[in-house]
Amino acid sequence: MTIEVCAYSLESCINAQAGGAGRIELCGGLGEGGTTPSAGMIEIVRKHVDIDLFVMIRPRGGDFVYDFFEEEIMRKDIDLAKKLGANGVVLGVLTADGQVDVPRTKALVDYASPMKVTFHRAFDLTPDPVKALQAVIETGAERILTSGQKSSAILGIELLRTLAQHANGRIEIMAGGGVNPGNAAELASAGVHALHLTAKAFRPARQKFFRDEISMAGEVPDERMVLYSDLNLIEELVQVVS
Repeated sequence: MTIEVCAYSLESCINAQAGGAGRIELCGGLGEGGTTPSAGMIEIVRKHVDIDLFVMIRPRGGDFVYDFFEEEIMRKDIDLAKKLGANGVVLGVLTADGQVDVPRTKALVDYASPMKVTFHRAFDLTPDPVKALQAVIETGAERILTSGQKSSAILGIELLRTLAQHANGRIEIMAGGGVNPGNAAELASAGVHALHLTAKAFRPARQKFFRDEISMAGEVPDERMVLYSDLNLIEELVQVVS
C-alpha cells in the first residue's frame, strides 16, 4: 500500500522519504486547505527527494469552480511542475452544482500528460459520490483522494469501502483526512489503495520576539509555531500497513 504525505515544507518532504512514504503531495497555502506551492519550493524539493512528487494545482482557496483566467494559471503551474521534475499533479474542477466538471478536468489531465493526476478532495463536495467516481474515471485521472465525504476518513470508511468496490481496478482510491497510525489498519481493510496523511506536528518558531497583539495568520497555527510532518508518525504508520 502506498503512503502519501501531504507536505508544506522541504523538512516535511525529507521526513516523508526518510519515514518510508512512497509519494509526496506538495502544497502551499496551509490555511486555505492547500494551494499551488512556489516554483522555488518544487525545485528544491525535487533536488533533495527521490520518491514520487505530486504538486497541488489549485490557484486559490475557496471553491473549485474556476474562470478562464484561473484555468490559464493552472496550465502555467502544470508547465512549471512538469519542467521542475514532478511526477504528477493534484487538481479537480467542479460545476456550480457540485458535479465533477468532466470536460474541463479532462482537458487539464490531458494537458498534464505524461504526468499522472490525482483528483483531490473536491470529490468530497459532490452530491452523489458513486456518480462522481464514474465522472472522475472519465477524466483520465489516476486516483481520487477522499475522506469518504465525512470530516475524517475513519468516519467515511463505509463509503470508502463502497468506492473501492465500485472502482474495480479502474481508478485508485486514496483515503485522506485524519489518517494516523491508530486507524491506518482499519482504513486499509476497507480496500483503499493508498493512505494520505500530513503526520502533523508543531515546533516552536526560531524567532523569539513577537508582539502579543498581532498575528499574521489571525488563527492557530500562527507565526509562533511551525508545522511539519513528523518522522516518527510516518514511520509508525508505514510499519502498521507494511
